[in-house]
Amino acid sequence: MTHQFSQLTDDLLTIADWQRYIASALHGADVYFGHGANDGWEEGLLLLSEVTSLHFDEIRAYRDCRLTFEEKTQLAALLARRIRDKVPAAYLVHKAWFAGLPFYVDERVLVPRSPIAELIEQEFQPWLTVPPDHILDLCTGSGCIAIACAYAFPDAVVDAVDISVDALDVARMNIEEHGLSDRVEAIESDGFKSLSGRRYDLIVTNPPYVDAEDMDDLPPEYHHEPELGLAAGDDGLDLVRHILLEAPNYLNDDGLLICEVGNSMVHMQALWPEVPFVWLSFERGGEGVFALSKAQLEAHAREFSGDHQR
Repeated sequence: MTHQFSQLTDDLLTIADWQRYIASALHGADVYFGHGANDGWEEGLLLLSEVTSLHFDEIRAYRDCRLTFEEKTQLAALLARRIRDKVPAAYLVHKAWFAGLPFYVDERVLVPRSPIAELIEQEFQPWLTVPPDHILDLCTGSGCIAIACAYAFPDAVVDAVDISVDALDVARMNIEEHGLSDRVEAIESDGFKSLSGRRYDLIVTNPPYVDAEDMDDLPPEYHHEPELGLAAGDDGLDLVRHILLEAPNYLNDDGLLICEVGNSMVHMQALWPEVPFVWLSFERGGEGVFALSKAQLEAHAREFSGDHQR
C-alpha cells in the first residue's frame, strides 16, 4: 500500500472513502479481476460488506457512515494481502455471491462466477418448458449452482455431485447454511459413476474445461484455486466428452443438458461441426455455455463416441 496505515486512518473516514481508495489501489496494482468481481470497485464492495456485516446490496445506503478503527485495520490488512499475495477477494473474506445468494468459499473450491447464474434466475427459459422435479448439478464445487436451482425451483430435488471430498465438505456447509438439506443432497461421484438408476429432468454442469495452453497462462489468482476444478487436458474437453456420452443415460425423455465449457467451445465447434449446440447468450456477459436435449445427445452419440475412442 502506498500510504502508512496511520495516514490512511486519518484521511479515510467513511465507507465511500474506503471503497474509492480500495478501487484505486487495486486498479494501480498488478492484480487480476474475474473471481466474482469485475473490477476494484466490486471487490471493494465485497471487502466492505464482510468487514461491516452489511449486505452487499446495502453498502450504497451507508456510504456516508464512518468506519471504526478496528474496521479500518481489517480493511487495510485484507487489501494488503490481496495485492501482495494475489489472493482472490472472495477467499480473503470466505464469501462469494452467486445468483443473488451468499456462499462460503475457501481454497478447496473454485470461486463462483459462472454465467449459468443468469440462466437459473430466468428458470432456464425458454429452453426448459416445465419446472423440473429432479436436477443434477455435476461438478458442484461449493454447491452454488445446486443451491440456486433449489431456490429457483422450490418443488425440485437436487443432487450436488463432485469427485472432490474437500469440495463436498464446503458444499454441505452451504447446503446447511441455506436450510436446504431436505432437498439438496451432496454426493461423492466420479462423473456419473455413483448415480446408477437416477434420472433427471435437468443436468447443469460447470466441469473443468481449461486446456493445457490456457492453464500455463493463468494469472496468479487462479493458482489459489484447486487445479482439479480447472484443468481438463490438452483441449479442455476430457470430462466434457464423458458428459456428452453419458448424460442421455441419466436424463428423462424430455430432459435437458446445460454445460459450460468456456474458451474450449472453439475445440468443440472444430470437433463436432454437425452437432447443433445451442450456444447461449448472457446480458451480464459470459460465453461458452451450451444446451442440448436428450434427443439431440442421442442423435449425435456416434460423433461423440467416435471422437472419444480416438
